[in-house]
Parts: sequence; structure tokens; C-alpha cells
Amino acid sequence: MASELPNRFLTPEDLVEMFELPSVETVYQWRRKRTGPRGFRVGRHLRFDPNDVRAWVNSQMAEAA
Repeated sequence: MASELPNRFLTPEDLVEMFELPSVETVYQWRRKRTGPRGFRVGRHLRFDPNDVRAWVNSQMAEAA
């Protein structure tokens, strides 16, 4: 993942690309299981704040250490 995240809210597709996930369904599974980065709805669309994604990545790295 690049050190600089885009200066906009991220889509599930963005997360698939950034983390090289198999599909968008993985992002939705993380949401259902409450294991991925915090997301929010804009109407029927799921979005992620880049700061929340970075915080989630940092917490995953801390757990792995």
C-alpha cells in the first residue's frame, strides 16, 4: 500500500486494488465480521475515510509484531 492515500473517501474497489484482494466481497465480509477498516454509507454506497484505513493498517501491523 502506498504511504500516501488519496485525498478523498475510498470505495470498496479502492481497497481491493490497494490490498490486492480477490474481490469486493472480501471488503463486505470484513464489514459484516467487523474486522476491516471502519466504513460508512453514503446512501447505498459504502465509503472509507483514508485516515480510518491508515489507522486500521497500523493496528494490523501492531498486532502482527
